[in-house]
Amino acid sequence: MKFISWNVNGLRACVGKGFLDFFKEADADIFCLQETKLQAGQIDLNLPGYHQYWNYAEKKGYSGTAVFTKEEPLSVSYGIGIEEHDHEGRVITLEYTDYYFITVYTPNSQNELARLDYRMKWEDDFLTYLKKLEETKPVIFCGDLNVAHKEIDLKNPKSNRKNAGFTDEERGKFTALTEAGFIDTFRYFYPDLEGIYSWWSYRFSAREKNAGWRIDYFVTSAALKDRLQDAIIYKDIMGSDHCPVGLILQ
Repeated sequence: MKFISWNVNGLRACVGKGFLDFFKEADADIFCLQETKLQAGQIDLNLPGYHQYWNYAEKKGYSGTAVFTKEEPLSVSYGIGIEEHDHEGRVITLEYTDYYFITVYTPNSQNELARLDYRMKWEDDFLTYLKKLEETKPVIFCGDLNVAHKEIDLKNPKSNRKNAGFTDEERGKFTALTEAGFIDTFRYFYPDLEGIYSWWSYRFSAREKNAGWRIDYFVTSAALKDRLQDAIIYKDIMGSDHCPVGLILQ
C-alpha cells in the first residue's frame, strides 16, 4: 500500500502548479493534504476512484486538511474531540479494518513563539488521542508536524535553536511521541541520511541551496513495524514550499 502526504500551502495555487499531474502519477492508495486554505465549495476536484474527505478551518483561507482514499473507510471523524483544538480543520481520522489512518496539520508556534504554550497543550492532547485509538488498533498518522526533531533534520540547527519548529520544547514533544512507541518511519529506514528535507522557505533561494527542514512525517504505531517497507521524500516535486512525503506498507 502506498500513502502520500503533502502540505500544499493553498490547494488552488498548487493545482495551478501541477498538483494533478503528481497526484495521478503517484497513484497512492491514500493521499493526504494539509494547509488546503479552502472553504467548502471553493474547489471541485475530479478524482475518479477516490473518496474525498475535507476538514475546513472556520477562519477563511487558513489551515485545513483533506484525505483522498481508494478504499472507503469504516468510519471518518474530524478533529480530536476537544473544543479548543477543533476549529482549525487540522485532523481527519479514517478507520480501516486493521488500523486508523490520520492526517494532521500541527499548529505552528509562530513568530516569537506566540503560540508555543498552545502548541504544548495541543501536543499533549494529540498524543492522548493517538494512544486512545491505539487501544483498539494500530495507528498511522502523517502530515506537517511543524517540528524538525533532531539537528540532522534541518540545514542550520545552531542558528534556529530557539525558533518555531526547533525549540527544545517542540523537539521534546516529538521525543515523547517516540518514547510512547511511535516510529518516525523516515528515520527508521534512513537513520543517518543527511540533507533530506521537506520544507524550504520561499526566501533567500532556500530551495536552490537546499537550506531546508524535515517537518513532514509518516509516523506509525510500533505494532506496524514489520509491515513497513519504505519511507520516501519526494524532494524534486514542486508546487508548494513543502514537498510530498510517502510511506510504503506491506
